[in-house]
Amino acid sequence: MAMQVLAVASLLLLLWPAHRAGAAEYVVGDVSYGWESGSGINYAAWAREYAFAVGDVLVFQYVSSQHDVYEVTEEVYRSCDTAAGGGNGVRVKYTSGYDRVVLAEARGYWFICDFPGHCLGGMRVAVNVSSGAAAGGGSPTVNPPPDGSAASTTTGGRPGWAAAGCLALGVLALINTRPFCYYRQYGH
Repeated sequence: MAMQVLAVASLLLLLWPAHRAGAAEYVVGDVSYGWESGSGINYAAWAREYAFAVGDVLVFQYVSSQHDVYEVTEEVYRSCDTAAGGGNGVRVKYTSGYDRVVLAEARGYWFICDFPGHCLGGMRVAVNVSSGAAAGGGSPTVNPPPDGSAASTTTGGRPGWAAAGCLALGVLALINTRPFCYYRQYGH
């Protein structure tokens, strides 16, 4: 029994750094649509419903030959023109088709699809990231985009403890089953 407790404790200790306290993952455009033009999702309305915090992750899933994701300045976001501001408005370009963007700072973030017509067609998202786990105090203000622009959806946020618990139970079950199989097979 002591060995089992030690094994579970070691496993939880090993997983502790991987659990970013309270971080949530949000799939942009919802799991059923992803980052897609013509999906009918009102991303601006969606973004207003969630409180994004430092450490949360936006996941962009899309067909890379049909879309991309650019993190841009607010000016580029509003105009949907990556040449705005002398071409210095693009902060990061993502093109893999499965991009995970960690919201590392408390500030406004703006994302667009730079394929022709997509941003103007609503493929853009603006999120406001606060320094704490809850909305309010100390968070920067992001001017809300006009309705019909872009946002994201959660996959069930803050899954760290659930995953660690399931893994620990699996290891515990494996530890408990092994002696039973051994004794049953060899008759000890």
